[in-house]
Amino acid sequence: MYVVVEGPIGVGKTSLTHALALEFGAQVNLEVVEENPFLATFYEQPEAYAFQVQVFFLLSRFKQLQALSQGSLFNGSVVSDYLFDKDFIFAAMNLRDHEFSLYEDLYRHLSPRLAQPDLVVYLRAEPDLLLSRIARRGRTFEQTMDPAYLVELTRRYDEYFRTYSGNVLHINAHDYDFVGNAAHAAEVRSRVRGALGTSTVQPAMVQATTIQPHDTEPQGEAACI
Repeated sequence: MYVVVEGPIGVGKTSLTHALALEFGAQVNLEVVEENPFLATFYEQPEAYAFQVQVFFLLSRFKQLQALSQGSLFNGSVVSDYLFDKDFIFAAMNLRDHEFSLYEDLYRHLSPRLAQPDLVVYLRAEPDLLLSRIARRGRTFEQTMDPAYLVELTRRYDEYFRTYSGNVLHINAHDYDFVGNAAHAAEVRSRVRGALGTSTVQPAMVQATTIQPHDTEPQGEAACI
């Protein structure tokens, strides 16, 4: 079983990812965010650092997800807090002209090599809720984020999932507190189980574990990227 939790910045992806992994006895795959050396300066000077930020994310996410495809994904269940296509959503928003063309070539080359999830849980929220949750988690480089950026990001996520061809469960994050309300978390877990179907979901038999970034070095051909 391969489940992905996706949505805009601050919506609660990682909290729900951990809850689902415990429910299904799955491994947790978390995106590398704070290790991106260009991210803090991107929020200060987005036009100057957008390309560096996006290429770092593209390659680090590809390495993580390719390692899953080659190994642990087929030996057990995985719940991830990002979809590879999220990178393209951000790049289309942040990059222009020749930089976007170069990025798009890289993305189109890498994307077909990765396994597709059995289910994507799309957490949607309005920008005011996102801002409050961003403030609560306290990442310093996110505190000056322009609300207009979140408005546009939410619009692009909505557009992407209107045409998404895979299995997707839409959840309004405004209705749920995955951190402070056990009943909310249990309800969402039940909805996810229903969306997956009983033939896909097996009872949790092992404690959830987290896949660390240093465990996700690519193998074979992709090692040169």
